[in-house]
Amino acid sequence: MNEMNRVLNAENITAGYLGQPVIRELNFSVASGEVVCLLGPNGAGKTTTMMTLAGMVPLMSGSVEMFGNTTNEPLYRRARGGLSFVTEERSIIRSLSLADNIRLARVSQELVTNLFPELNSRISTRAGLLSGGEQQMLSLGRALAREPRLLLADELSLGLAPLIVDRLLQAVRTSADERGTAVLMVEQHARKALRYADRALVMQRGKIVLALSGEEARARIGEIEDSYLSGTTGEDAA
Repeated sequence: MNEMNRVLNAENITAGYLGQPVIRELNFSVASGEVVCLLGPNGAGKTTTMMTLAGMVPLMSGSVEMFGNTTNEPLYRRARGGLSFVTEERSIIRSLSLADNIRLARVSQELVTNLFPELNSRISTRAGLLSGGEQQMLSLGRALAREPRLLLADELSLGLAPLIVDRLLQAVRTSADERGTAVLMVEQHARKALRYADRALVMQRGKIVLALSGEEARARIGEIEDSYLSGTTGEDAA
């Protein structure tokens, strides 16, 4: 990887809760225009990794470098520097209309609806009345409309129909290809996610146990599913 293009670098990061580590000595980077998929069974530490990178869980050791600078800043400051974080909870305000949710994010409604034209006909609808797929399009659309330098996306596909998942993942891939967005995404649907990924990192019990190119991961998907993705590890709720 050309270090000049490196947007995110995690070096020996260890983090967790109440003094107990959940992720241990993780090392990886994400470059501009690259989509990296973080895979692992439930409890492997994927969500803790994302929250640590976003500044929501403090480091116990190691360092996070973002946009060329080592950072210990909270999420809102990282966001000002070019980070967008889409959580699995779909961070929308259900009582507000779709249009008001976009306005609150201080992004262009046109940019969001250009990404997801399906939202045009629902623009005045309260977000709580949108389908799960429409809510996730809103969440991702707002994040991408900020034209972030780095996107962290945690479980975009959770509970959604396959066609909707493809729309979301294609939007992520397009942002990487056309705008140079660096993307780290957590996905349970490994086969589908790997169609859009340049690289894959596989976690077990808080550690990265495999680091593969997208091509290698697609070729070894059966092995990865059987050996690494089945079951839970009991480490956390990731």
